[in-house]
Amino acid sequence: MRKIYLVPALVGLLTFVAAGPVAAQGAVPKQKAAQAPKAAAAGAAPAAGAPAAATTEAPSAGADDKAKSIDGFRSAKFGMGEADVRAAMIKDFNAKPDAIKAQDNASELTHSILMSVPELLPNGGTAELSYVFGYKSKSLIQVGAVWSKGTDAAITPEKLFSNANILRAHFMGEGFKPDSIAVNMPVAGGIVMFRGSAKDRSVILLLQGTFENKDNNQRVLTPTSLLLFYVADAKSPDIFKLPPGQF
Repeated sequence: MRKIYLVPALVGLLTFVAAGPVAAQGAVPKQKAAQAPKAAAAGAAPAAGAPAAATTEAPSAGADDKAKSIDGFRSAKFGMGEADVRAAMIKDFNAKPDAIKAQDNASELTHSILMSVPELLPNGGTAELSYVFGYKSKSLIQVGAVWSKGTDAAITPEKLFSNANILRAHFMGEGFKPDSIAVNMPVAGGIVMFRGSAKDRSVILLLQGTFENKDNNQRVLTPTSLLLFYVADAKSPDIFKLPPGQF
């Protein structure tokens, strides 16, 4: 079973993309049988016939009045205990209780429950959901969804790229405040397709893969996995840390 080591990585990721709306320059996902598009600068239109790259368009005026609220994923809400989250998973996905597996993280001292969900995103392949419970609170602090060859043997880089574009477009219309949004931001081993925050809570969509250098120094990403996170507090997660001065 895949080990869940998500929270610490997100702390660094949020620090890296803490700036306002941006678009990546020269790092784009690779698509089979089609030339990968260049990442769009703010306001730039994609070339005719090329798949659209992420732009920095912000939600329309008035978004501050109905800013996105991040309280969990579907019926599972941050702060819930494990029993309530299990009940929410069964309700949301019509799942059998024995489809939910448990896993502990020996370094963070967090606890997770996981479940495979076919078509979590329509026509998107099978994803693995993970619900992480905090070290001290024992309550829900993070929900993650992963699409990869490990979750679905039939998934392809093209499908991962398609899923990423669908989800990014969805989140761009969800009312996040413009100054909380980052799109198409290159990071180590991938591209942050979308990051949006509300107070200390965040949604992060990360397309991971391998980069190749192409003509004109264009870096092209071949996707291997797509990760979606809903995080209660990425800056100060409820995980085990050694007290200062012990070592």
